[in-house]
Amino acid sequence: MELMDRKPLFPGRDHVHQLRLLMELIGTPSEAELEFLSENAKKYIRQLPLYRRQSFTEKFPQVHPAAIDLVEKMLTFDPRRRLTVEDALAHPYLTSLHDISDEPICMTPFSFDFEQHALTEEQMKELIYREALAFNPEYMHM
Repeated sequence: MELMDRKPLFPGRDHVHQLRLLMELIGTPSEAELEFLSENAKKYIRQLPLYRRQSFTEKFPQVHPAAIDLVEKMLTFDPRRRLTVEDALAHPYLTSLHDISDEPICMTPFSFDFEQHALTEEQMKELIYREALAFNPEYMHM
């Protein structure tokens, strides 16, 4: 949607502002949609103003209806009800880009544990260097 509208969809100043912008667009989540949240998160959301879901068609009149349908299915508050990656790739709007033979499915969850450790500047430089070499192996022995 950001590519089609040529501007950020939720240009929040911080995570709290970004959550408010999200709810202004998709509406305040129902009690059922809050089930997966912690009690503190539920309490916070319940104290916010109630927002009605905006019409995506009216908000983005220049966007193709099939793209609107895809984005509406992706922008669902409860991740258990959100469109899966596989379903998104199979959506009619992406038909021309969809190639099941070139879309492997990851059978194990990603682990982002590496992001929990603080790195020194030298460690970051080394990781960036190794990543660059992975994409440019011809420079490995220079």
